[in-house]
Amino acid sequence: MNINPTSIPDVLVIEPDVHGDHRGFFMETWRKEWFHGVPGKVEFVQDNQSKSVKGTLRGLHYQIKQPQGKYVRVLQGEIFDVVVDLREKSPTFGKWLGITLSSESKIGLWVPPGFAHGFYVTSETAEITYKCTDYYAAEFERSLLWNDPDIGIDWPIDEDGVILSEKDESAVPLSACETYPWA
Repeated sequence: MNINPTSIPDVLVIEPDVHGDHRGFFMETWRKEWFHGVPGKVEFVQDNQSKSVKGTLRGLHYQIKQPQGKYVRVLQGEIFDVVVDLREKSPTFGKWLGITLSSESKIGLWVPPGFAHGFYVTSETAEITYKCTDYYAAEFERSLLWNDPDIGIDWPIDEDGVILSEKDESAVPLSACETYPWA
């Protein structure tokens, strides 16, 4: 298992050891000790899974109370996964990081609490799973505008554009969103 830092401290790329042969492959997808060196207590309480068609953009979501850390992986297909730092005291506040995750590469992404998270589906379909450190709470969920020019995310949008939910269509820009004053 390789745990690799990214350009935003605390966001980590997790590369599992994959053991493959002519029959297929085997890998550990999660082990508690992988998160021992991660700042804060990491205890997963909820697993989520979604499937989306090509062009779907989900996000950028976060919870203003009960913030969720997420360990994101792709079971089938490929996505461009994005995080935005919403921790007011962070030197990377308002910065974004994007990484391609796929079932082929098998790498995962650790998104700590205090970040907005979203993804864009680049394959025909994609199935995503993520472990969360706190429970989903609809009353605390917020959406950061996916194409806010002040953030400047370089999404790999194809000629067909994006498919958004009503919630994501009404998301707010960074200048108007609630952020995390504690970090």
